[in-house]
Amino acid sequence: MASTNPSFMNGVPELLVLRLLRGRQMYGYEIVQAIREETGEVVNLGEGVVYPVLHALEKSGAITSERRPVGGRSRIYYSLSPKGASRLTELTELWTRLTGAVQQVLVGGARAGLV
Repeated sequence: MASTNPSFMNGVPELLVLRLLRGRQMYGYEIVQAIREETGEVVNLGEGVVYPVLHALEKSGAITSERRPVGGRSRIYYSLSPKGASRLTELTELWTRLTGAVQQVLVGGARAGLV
């Protein structure tokens, strides 16, 4: 698979970020690594994708941020807000319907027996 993700991945970064933040607070690069690891390196989103998603989610109120000192530097940790939890539910339902519909086409669909 190519090192970049195809255009049909639009919306997936938001879904993955929200899902990862459901479990715990994380900082940006940690999220980048977690996406790579938890998808078995199938989805490889760089910082140039994840940070704009984080900023947009924070602006919309879906996540909150907290700056903390770590090893003489500061790091921004992100958390899921109640609004973000609702958005995660909405996106999860949408993604589940979408992937189910695509899978149905791939295996022959409901109309396969009619041909």
